[in-house]
Amino acid sequence: MSRPVHILRVFTDGESGGNHLGVVNDPTGLNGDSMQALAADLGFSETIYVDWQAGAVPAVRIFTPEVELPFAGHPLVGAGWVMTQLGPMDEGTLSCGIGEVTYRADGGVVSVDVPTYGDVEQRPELLALAAAAGLPAPASAAVVLLPNDYVVFEMASDADVTTATPDIDSLTDHFGVYLFFRDGNSVHARFFAPAAGVSEDPATGSAAFALARLLASRGEASGSVTVKQGAEMGHPSVIQLAWTPEAVTIGGTCFRDEVREVD
Repeated sequence: MSRPVHILRVFTDGESGGNHLGVVNDPTGLNGDSMQALAADLGFSETIYVDWQAGAVPAVRIFTPEVELPFAGHPLVGAGWVMTQLGPMDEGTLSCGIGEVTYRADGGVVSVDVPTYGDVEQRPELLALAAAAGLPAPASAAVVLLPNDYVVFEMASDADVTTATPDIDSLTDHFGVYLFFRDGNSVHARFFAPAAGVSEDPATGSAAFALARLLASRGEASGSVTVKQGAEMGHPSVIQLAWTPEAVTIGGTCFRDEVREVD
């Protein structure tokens, strides 16, 4: 059977850039294998399937071209945007692999509120991974478990983020590697996840979540930053990130490029 796929750009910079996403809001007849196959065919960083049954919290499944994920930020924000377009409410709840998250639309920005979870481990021995990958020497190294392992390298300068050209094959022992440089409330970041079939991602909500957990572990119990990502790929993206002890909020703007019919 034919079904519509909403093709979005999530976390756009104005009307430009963003991270492409496929949203399937009618997964009738699809199982895990067929969902994975469609995600591979679409070729986006992620594709999300929304099982929307009357009277129940919509349940979602998220796939990269190669693996299913329990949680990812840009698919949840994109699915929230589609739900606000198709339904009468500007807010609601989605159920994913880590539990329930809430979404809301306000002034063109769609945000998801994710209950705080995930352990942070300071791992200075991972500086050797950066060297092996050909990265500039990071200022610090940590792992955030969400439950996938996000290696987070704080870089010494903004230029170190911009010019990084890692040996992608050397990064496959971890789910993903996140580089960031912070200047006040502005963060410049890049994310590499070859183990999930994504060499580089232009906007990564889950990695921004990992950043919030890292900053909280350093004593910033609450805060907010603007994360800029994707310019190096030609997809400039902006993520609004805020956190409290109870939840992390990930938000941004979305644009729909097309509704594509697929078999």
